Amino acid sequence: MHLLAFLIDGLLIGFVYGIAAMGMTLIWGVMNVINLAHGSIIALGCFGVYWLVTQLGVHPYLALLIVAPGGLLFGVLFYRVAIQRIIDAPRLSSLLATFAVNMILIGLGTAAFSTTPRALDVTLGSLSFGPITILGTRLAAALASIATAAGLYLFLYRTRPGKYVRAVTNNRAAAELVGIPSQRVLALSFGLGCMLAAVSGALIATFFPFNILSGDIYQQKSFVIGVLGGLGHPLGALAGGLILGMMEGLLPAFVPITWVPVFEFGLFVIILLARPTGLFGEKK
Repeated sequence: MHLLAFLIDGLLIGFVYGIAAMGMTLIWGVMNVINLAHGSIIALGCFGVYWLVTQLGVHPYLALLIVAPGGLLFGVLFYRVAIQRIIDAPRLSSLLATFAVNMILIGLGTAAFSTTPRALDVTLGSLSFGPITILGTRLAAALASIATAAGLYLFLYRTRPGKYVRAVTNNRAAAELVGIPSQRVLALSFGLGCMLAAVSGALIATFFPFNILSGDIYQQKSFVIGVLGGLGHPLGALAGGLILGMMEGLLPAFVPITWVPVFEFGLFVIILLARPTGLFGEKK
């Protein structure tokens, strides 16, 4: 039964990992840009909810409603300043641009917050089913992640701007020919990707300590999840997050916890070699 408890805990955290990876894979799918500032934006999401809770007394989960649009606006500004002019340049240009923004964010974040770990004291009780105990913070984060993923799905498939995003993803030149403003759509897509990163960071802050450098490990996990689910497949990223969460929940029962990243990145290499399109991506 203890294994079942570990599995459930890993699955709940996996939903949050999935949201983080959805942000990265959405940006890749729409514009073929790998955002190397993804981890820093996750960390900023952590600090955003931390500041709102500690300085303004906002409830952590209500703070999500502020962090989310903040991440969206930051992403649009990020795109306009650093990405728009090089969107059609060789891929290395976008890597260097996002890496530069990442270094700036880490430098500013270190100056503002130092690298001292912070933590939020969020208590929502727990649910017990026999020997299995589910922490309320884990369950709330998973439900918020599911709601976020559902909202993204409805946006992409039930709204006009969402259909524009899918059209630009499929064929930007053809979308422009029928009057779709591709630059606005790309800015919106980048903003949505950053919003998902910030939301995942805000949720992570409710149950894990963090500092300005913490986003790096979640960025690495996002790469693994993105490859698992298929880069450019946002909803596949959610499934990839669940797979990674299950691994993190179960593996410490069999191997030392320091070995968990070895297995994660081993899976990353295996998927790249055996199925580069990911488990849910379409073969070309």
